[in-house]
Amino acid sequence: MHDDIPLTTGRARRVLDERILPAVHSETAPVEIAWNVLPGEPIPPAEGLALDYTPYEVGTPWGRAWGTTWFRLTGAVPAAWAGRRVEAVIDLGFDKNMPGFQCEGLVYRADGSPVKSINPRNQWVLVAESAEGDEEVELFIEAASNPVLLDYHPFLPTQEGDILTSSAKPLYTTRRIELAVFEAEVHALALDIEVLLELQQELPDGPRKMRILQALDDALDALDLQRIPETAPDARAPLAGVLASPAEESAHRISAVGHAHIDSAWLWPVRETVRKVARTTSTMTELIDQTDDFLYGMSSAQQYAWVKEHRPEVWERITAAVAAGRFLPLGGMWVESDTVMPTGESIVRQFSQGQRFFREQFGIAPKGAWLPDSFGYSPALPQLMRRAGFEWFFTQKISWNQVNKFPHHTFLWEGIDGSQLFSHFPPMDTYNSQLSGSEVARASRQFRENRHATGSIAPVGWGDGGGGTTREMTGKAARLANLEGSARVAWEHPDAFFERARAELPNPPVWVGELYLELHRATLTSQHRTKQGNRRTEHLLVEAELWSATAAVRAGLPYPYEQLDRLWQQVLLLQFHDILPGTSIAWVHREAVATYAAVAAELEELIASALAALAGSGDEELVANPAATALGALQAHAIAPAERSAAEPVWFDQGPEGFRLRNGVVSVVVGHDGLVTSAVDLATGREAIAPGAEANLLQLHQDFPNMWDAWDVDRFYRNRVEDLREVDSIEGGIGEDGVARVIVKRSFSTSTVTQTLSLAAGSRTLEFEQSTDWHETEKFLKVAFPLDVRAEHTIAETQFGAHKRVTHTNTSWEAAKFETSMHRFVLVEEPGFGVALVNDSSYGYDTERSVRDGEVTTTLRLSLLRAPRFPDPETDQGVQTHRYGLVIGTSVAGATAAGVLMNQNARTIRGAHAVSPLVSVEGGAVVSSVKLADDRSGDLIVRVYEPEGRRATARLRVDAPVGAARTATLLEEQLPGEPAADAGSVELTLSPFEVRTLRFAVR
Repeated sequence: MHDDIPLTTGRARRVLDERILPAVHSETAPVEIAWNVLPGEPIPPAEGLALDYTPYEVGTPWGRAWGTTWFRLTGAVPAAWAGRRVEAVIDLGFDKNMPGFQCEGLVYRADGSPVKSINPRNQWVLVAESAEGDEEVELFIEAASNPVLLDYHPFLPTQEGDILTSSAKPLYTTRRIELAVFEAEVHALALDIEVLLELQQELPDGPRKMRILQALDDALDALDLQRIPETAPDARAPLAGVLASPAEESAHRISAVGHAHIDSAWLWPVRETVRKVARTTSTMTELIDQTDDFLYGMSSAQQYAWVKEHRPEVWERITAAVAAGRFLPLGGMWVESDTVMPTGESIVRQFSQGQRFFREQFGIAPKGAWLPDSFGYSPALPQLMRRAGFEWFFTQKISWNQVNKFPHHTFLWEGIDGSQLFSHFPPMDTYNSQLSGSEVARASRQFRENRHATGSIAPVGWGDGGGGTTREMTGKAARLANLEGSARVAWEHPDAFFERARAELPNPPVWVGELYLELHRATLTSQHRTKQGNRRTEHLLVEAELWSATAAVRAGLPYPYEQLDRLWQQVLLLQFHDILPGTSIAWVHREAVATYAAVAAELEELIASALAALAGSGDEELVANPAATALGALQAHAIAPAERSAAEPVWFDQGPEGFRLRNGVVSVVVGHDGLVTSAVDLATGREAIAPGAEANLLQLHQDFPNMWDAWDVDRFYRNRVEDLREVDSIEGGIGEDGVARVIVKRSFSTSTVTQTLSLAAGSRTLEFEQSTDWHETEKFLKVAFPLDVRAEHTIAETQFGAHKRVTHTNTSWEAAKFETSMHRFVLVEEPGFGVALVNDSSYGYDTERSVRDGEVTTTLRLSLLRAPRFPDPETDQGVQTHRYGLVIGTSVAGATAAGVLMNQNARTIRGAHAVSPLVSVEGGAVVSSVKLADDRSGDLIVRVYEPEGRRATARLRVDAPVGAARTATLLEEQLPGEPAADAGSVELTLSPFEVRTLRFAVR
């Protein structure tokens, strides 16, 4: 009867939790414990084992925030345990069940070899598979007392997120450290019952469900609760039949892969991630040794490199497991980066650095991009992934959408250039699967392609903070391999899944454009200094490559391969999807800002050395211009007197309406309140500012999202806004450099802002340099530009191109995009006239469309600063700088050029002679990168792209003795069958937004 269901399940759950699971470890024996509390940062394991230890008793508090305590365990296996499996059971004081977000440890033998990690879901360490009895035991635990920062909601501000402000009091108290006998039959019984309990929960009332319940009742009747190890085999017998009943032929097929998704930094610093990776991979290689079919997959070349450098003893185990085909390098990227904010060149280097590492270390080139947790995916990615050699793409995050449910699980993703990539995300809606009954049933029930395809992927294991797959999960997988009423589960390489899925779906559904995440929109703005450092170093890296390559080819200066690799890798690491988005603890961002400063300083030295070698010693003033879209591009040249005076001088006046600035190209009026009331393109007479409106209006919003402070901005933030119109002072004039400037100072709340509005000769860009002394709490600062442009779309720069988004909100999909991304510009245009905003360090913007008396106003607003309190309570506090510009009367090409110029400033140097460009392009292509090949061959690599979304022709010239041009992949490998073009001068035909990489042999 149905009334028996809760009786059976309630009984089974209580017996499982209170009797069976505690009996998995039966007899126990004590060990002697000693400890050493490190006064500072972690030390190498060899040093830890050699420390002086003093006695310790279980129950003694230990571990200040971010500290390291070494424990030594010594004892002997009782003689009576001969022939039995013996484990050390260790509870460091785990106060939550989630691994990776609190204390954890790595266990070593006395010879320094790692055994495995311990965490809340993995509290055991193998001592002897079959004990001899009386053998001596000596183990060491490197225990990390990382604070719990994500244990409840609401997320309250905490100072524990930085070692400089964290508490010195002990955080944890050990509960259990002893030897114990592992009862294999009891453990198996626990898994039998758990799998069946979870399965019946998902089944409809019917024969299968009833027979499982009866089998559970029979099993519990056979179990003596006072003699569980002795009677466990009797209890398992009634379950054997229902566990042996095979799955239906049509059952969903789950391709499981062990997984841990270790965030390269988040609620812990980078240095702790190094240890997290060592802990998790030790456990995973141990689990591989203990099983026959388990496969573990790990992405991020950076994490492998950390283990190789810092834990060579763990590295040996990884390389052996990779060679055996059981440990799977996935993803082919340096880290699982954010994919919205990094430049195209950064994405290319994520691929090239990652793939190069995997090929050099393992002889493996991963076939797919593995990005389960990034916060949305740029529409430029399909082309870049295809050109990097990837055959498939895996994610999961889009299932987190707030409003709209993504309509596919296996599909073709089409990018801005028309490239398509076979893609999948798991209907299980998690990248940290426990293979629970609800997860397995959800995968089968929700899979959108059930009509044609048979299966989906399940990344299985504790993740984010590490931990990985447990023996309980592999035990469940074995029981779910072929079980009636359940999807079938098998460990399988993702490559095999994608090969089968492609065969089952020869005509998959297509999704065109960005994979926009309807959540975590504020990651485009949080932690402005981190984003500013990223933007600056990305451009400096490309500039350093340009001048270094030119100096190598022209002046014989050695090309700094190793140095550039190292600097790229540092910047690529900081593009990880919890660092660049601004969602990590204060410690992480403090170190990131310092790293960016150090990288920038080193790159400036590289650039100076290369330019000195090129220009020679002399006193002539030269302008070295790294920008690819301006006069004198990619070269160092002298400024001729005629060139200095070619543009009409700037005119400046002050009248009743405010300050008037004019340069022969545009005319601008800045009111006495510092707001722009007019911006006219003189060639067409078009006014850019909407009638009766004012631009450059700073707006302050209350910003308290529903849940994730640093991550989210929810739509209701718009309901409360304060327009910042009050002025402390305003003044203007023309400087000695001929630039007209207006300086505006404002105070609001507890903050101040100084803006310098400037207009230079010949420029159609009104520039804004802004310094904000920001001391707000839970506020969002934007700057608004209401434009007299009837635009159906915004056009925002993305990697190697631009992406259109509608300005209306006809559907819920469009309404959900109330905060969107850009790179260096966002443009609105109607036929014959456009206006753009360009910037040097912002990524978020929003659009509002209003109609009055038939006149359409399109308002663009740049997102400048936020003030969330979790996980960093001091986010963005202090002085912040921004630089942005209003480009009056422009197009995609003009906005691209203006954005480049704002981010790649020319520098003045002294030398003996000008330096002509090594590479030049005429026509509809932009040079993205000039460098020497990664393989140290000395070949020249030139990458160009079409920026406007139209078919284009261009001629590329190399002013150096080079061989014929050959088209290459983003990994710089010649494409098979590609004919060579003429040496030194190449005619290019590019499709819309096409990226082309050319390789030249330097003679």
